[in-house]
Amino acid sequence: MKALVTGGCGFIGSYLCEELLNEGHSVTVVDDLSSGSLQNVSAIRDHPEFSLFIDSVLNQPLMDELVNKADTIFHLAAAVGVKMLIEEPLHSIEINVRGTENILKAASTFHKKVILTSTSEVYGKNENVPFSEGDDSVFGSTKISRWSYGCTKALDEFLLFAYRKKKNLPSVIVRLFNTIGPRQTGRYGMVVPRFISQALSGKPITVYGDGSQSRSFTYISDVIDALTSLSRTESAVGEVFNVGSGEEITMKELALIVKRLTKSSSEIVYIPYKDVYKEGFEDMKRRIPDISKIKSMIGYQPKISLEEGLKKIIKEGVR
Repeated sequence: MKALVTGGCGFIGSYLCEELLNEGHSVTVVDDLSSGSLQNVSAIRDHPEFSLFIDSVLNQPLMDELVNKADTIFHLAAAVGVKMLIEEPLHSIEINVRGTENILKAASTFHKKVILTSTSEVYGKNENVPFSEGDDSVFGSTKISRWSYGCTKALDEFLLFAYRKKKNLPSVIVRLFNTIGPRQTGRYGMVVPRFISQALSGKPITVYGDGSQSRSFTYISDVIDALTSLSRTESAVGEVFNVGSGEEITMKELALIVKRLTKSSSEIVYIPYKDVYKEGFEDMKRRIPDISKIKSMIGYQPKISLEEGLKKIIKEGVR
């Protein structure tokens, strides 16, 4: 297979590229390095079946050329992290919407399969936990930029379904819940590398809000297994899948585990959202996936527990 990976220099994308190369495929990456890093792909830069274009998915002529040469497109390029979407809302919306439109337009023209990585953010403020793929999207006010990410990714899904209906585009939507692993940076608000970095440096471990909000975390190798398996499963075409873990944990509990695993003397402190983000920031109380659909389709079951994953990250270090 000739795979095109957009955002292939990012945290998840770089691991996906490595796995595709290990499976014997050729891999082409396009990444503008706005959140990705050349360091992430340093181990594969010289691989004979790897090529890299430092460019943007907003470059339509280039996307047409690269999509035409590929068999399958893994579309991961997007604005990432709550911090980025709040600080750079216009850029985030443009990348998430126009970039995806460029990919889907090219893929429909040349009839190439697309694996679209979406996000648990599309469920918004829905409180029907755990989330199933058919659940409603519930967003807050348009004046609160925090909801723009989920809205743009939901629009990406609408676009894909429209191209599928109009052009019979072969495609799969994968809604990723919180993914963790080495190479993930805390620069854009990701909680695990931030907690670990603070704990290892002896700085206060900063929990936003009261720490009662809960999430589930999935180790990167389990996510990559899901992506590659779904890409080669014909019965998955046209479907949407949650990829995550049912292991729920509060941010307070996560901070305590990180402190214990790092043997840190760091103090755990609680910071109001208004002191971190702009006034009016909203968050979801719980965000947990129902993974029964993907389990039924490909036998997916996370193999790495949260604690085991944290130990791996602590051992390899954070960026």
